[in-house]
Amino acid sequence: MTLLLSLLLGALAATGFAPLDWWAVTLVAFAGWMKLVHDAPSLRRVLLIGWLFGVGHFTVNNNWIQHAFDFQDKMPPALGYVAVVLLALYLAVYPMLAAGLAWRLASPRAAGDAATVPGAAFVLVFTAAWIATEWLRATMFTGYAWDPLGVAWLPLPGIARLAAWTGTYVLSGIAILAAGALLLLLAERRWRFAAAVLAPLALAAILLGAPYAPPADPARRVRVVQPNIGQDEVTAPDYAQRILRTMVALSGLPGATPRLVVWPEGSVDPYLEDGYPHWWYYRGHPAATRGAIARTLGPRDRALVGSTALMFDRPGEKGQLIGAGNSIFLVGPDARLGGRYDKAHLVPYGEYLPMRTLLGPIGLSRLVAGEIDFLSGPGPRTLDVPGFGPVGMQICYEIIFSGQVVDRAHRPALIFNPSNDGWFGNWGPPQHLAQARMRAIEEGLPIIRSTPNGISAVIAADGRLLGTIPRFTAAAIELPMPRPLPPTLFSRIGNWSIGLALVVLLALAAALRRR
Repeated sequence: MTLLLSLLLGALAATGFAPLDWWAVTLVAFAGWMKLVHDAPSLRRVLLIGWLFGVGHFTVNNNWIQHAFDFQDKMPPALGYVAVVLLALYLAVYPMLAAGLAWRLASPRAAGDAATVPGAAFVLVFTAAWIATEWLRATMFTGYAWDPLGVAWLPLPGIARLAAWTGTYVLSGIAILAAGALLLLLAERRWRFAAAVLAPLALAAILLGAPYAPPADPARRVRVVQPNIGQDEVTAPDYAQRILRTMVALSGLPGATPRLVVWPEGSVDPYLEDGYPHWWYYRGHPAATRGAIARTLGPRDRALVGSTALMFDRPGEKGQLIGAGNSIFLVGPDARLGGRYDKAHLVPYGEYLPMRTLLGPIGLSRLVAGEIDFLSGPGPRTLDVPGFGPVGMQICYEIIFSGQVVDRAHRPALIFNPSNDGWFGNWGPPQHLAQARMRAIEEGLPIIRSTPNGISAVIAADGRLLGTIPRFTAAAIELPMPRPLPPTLFSRIGNWSIGLALVVLLALAAALRRR
């Protein structure tokens, strides 16, 4: 019964994230799980309880991954359900480690004292263990940072905005602290610890809940384009030209105010760069494609568009293709390219197939169509966009990695995050948007998101949504350009905040146990 309950609590804990946002259910589910971990009679039992909680949690939370397999012609869509469960079986290792560490280090049951009830020291050690293992999940084997627990605070903006000081992983620890406070309050009537945790959170929810980002710049505007062309239309013969025509039409006409026009990830199918062997231009000549984009721009406008770059082993007609870049191109009103950014944090099995020589022959393929793998760019970069200043670039999945989205040597004034959320089912797009909002809070930077069929958005530097385009809607929004905040504490120290939090939590736990 305990094992089944742990599985169910893990599934319930996933409802605190978008699109449901049942954050209170998540806190109660974590409190119940912590009680199961504390009361387990052995480390082996604890590890099983922790692993089953993770299986339930990540199976529900990542259900959207199955939808990506619906667009595959080499692997059956049913394989998507298997992929969701297999990924959950792996990701559950991290809650298992957190539970094992908390039990071994802080539960009196580990020393054979079966009568002891949960105490504050146990909650503090559990918090430290969760922060450490969640950070490990985001970094091991290229990392899978999707939906850290701190994102569940977004429905309470005042608490979510603590991430400007703590970062998301420490904010996840604050959620564990809150769940532990509920556990001690409801199960053991320990009012003092509950008050010490919950009262400051209530105060933060009140005091930090009001908007505090600076007003937007009326002298410059940003126009976000969403063509509402889904992944199921990519194989249509007229796809490339149809999406180009749609986005050109939605880009509007230039006016007196300079505009930064942004298009989604991978939305321009004809290649934009010159210099490729001529047979790669079968979908349209790059000069013509750039010209179509440039005709939507005034003399002081610029466009940032998602497309694909090709990489060859040598220049000229004899060059052999060795890879591709998932890229953003800066296009000016003269139809020239002003810069390029290549995605650095690629999705394994999505944009490249690991161990291709072993996995390819058994029928596995990457999810993005094509046989040539994408190659990684050098990391977060800032492009200087004439008239608009420094703009940071993060493509799709890159935006979920806390502390890894900004070129700290060249801090941008905003971040452009084109994405293709058409892969992500019903739960993925709102979860992706929520994580982009957390990056805005952490870095104190506005974020502009453009996707093919939603959810596109303009996000203020304090995480507020200034404007959105709903899913499955062909539209554009044009707003004054949001301004950045001064560098936040987290933008200066990054995830060193994790080490500081671990030291404080473990020191407090040790002091309480000595008492």
